[in-house]
Amino acid sequence: MKTKTLLLFVIVIFPLLLFSQSKIITLKEAINIAQKKSPDYKINLNQNQRNYWRFRNYKASFLPELRLTATLPEYRNQVRRITNDAGQDIFVNQNQLLIEGGLSISQSVPYTGGILSINTNLERVELFGLDDNIGYSIIPFTVRYFQNSLLFNPFKWDKRIEPLVYEESKREFVENMERISVSTSSRYFQLLKAQKQLEIAETNLSNQDTLYKIAQGRFKMGKIAENDLLQMELTLLNSRNNVTSNQIELKRTSQNLARYLELDSENIELAVPEELTLFDVDIDKALEEAQQNRKAVIEFRRRRLEAEKEVAFQKGNNRLNIGIVANFGISNNGDDFNNLFNNFNKQQNVSVSLGIPIFDWGVSKSRIRMAQADLDLTNNNINQDIQEFEQEIYLHVLNWSNQREFLLNC
Repeated sequence: MKTKTLLLFVIVIFPLLLFSQSKIITLKEAINIAQKKSPDYKINLNQNQRNYWRFRNYKASFLPELRLTATLPEYRNQVRRITNDAGQDIFVNQNQLLIEGGLSISQSVPYTGGILSINTNLERVELFGLDDNIGYSIIPFTVRYFQNSLLFNPFKWDKRIEPLVYEESKREFVENMERISVSTSSRYFQLLKAQKQLEIAETNLSNQDTLYKIAQGRFKMGKIAENDLLQMELTLLNSRNNVTSNQIELKRTSQNLARYLELDSENIELAVPEELTLFDVDIDKALEEAQQNRKAVIEFRRRRLEAEKEVAFQKGNNRLNIGIVANFGISNNGDDFNNLFNNFNKQQNVSVSLGIPIFDWGVSKSRIRMAQADLDLTNNNINQDIQEFEQEIYLHVLNWSNQREFLLNC
């Protein structure tokens, strides 16, 4: 019988005692947990990784790209309309198998905004029907240069903007980690406040219950009036209601902190910080540190450059469009694959395209003016944001100095 009782205690009672034990954590421990497990940390980490791979993509866009293309295979059996040597359109039955492969390496040219590539290609066409035939075509190499616009170079602007975007993301990551610390501290002290308020409420309830029992005895002895007894009873009921309200607040704040830290238990016991470091903050030093570390400083530069890029784009693509395509190489074709590499034919072409809006009802001009207006608006907003940025630092320093004096006098 004793063995069964002991076994029942181990299986049922002991786990309940373990579960009911509260987890004791300090403020520093809570901040460390939040900076590794909180939802805000995971979001911050994902954003930082996205910005990192965006910068990697930007850096890789200036490196050579090797690409393989192939058609394996393409079969056609259809009637098509073609133009013969006499300039007449005729319909012919086409029954063929095409196999094609190509290799190219391309490189962006940041100084001009164009793309330089070297290509090679091999084709095999097999005809089916009464006159079966196999033909080959080869391009050992061809050098090609393409530039969409001579007046606007997107690579030049990307080299100025993308490093700022990456630096801004790194500073944003650090700032978000500090926000996690602030958020954790706020949740920590909310729970600590709720715990202390519940202790005070329970103490008040115990005192009011004692006073009410004393008042009942004095009422029976006829030393106090019934009205005084009812007042004591009302105070006792208010104390009970206050305890219930504080228990609900304790439950809310404990869940809030436990879920933010992803703790297994909501029974958390907090350690009261014994030391508070008080230090002086110089306004000029605070502004200097903010200029060196805050992401807003980089954001101001990035926003201005993006607006200037839009103006340059509209000016380069609305007034005059000039494009260039140049191609140089060799090629050959024939029925014998072994003879394809003899007596190559030259393959050259240069194309310069020009587009000038003669009369477009002011569309090009309006786009340029809108971009310039957006640039002016951006500059005005940035100037205002800079003033608010400096004012924010100034007010934070004043608030800290005020709180510091208050704590020193306590």
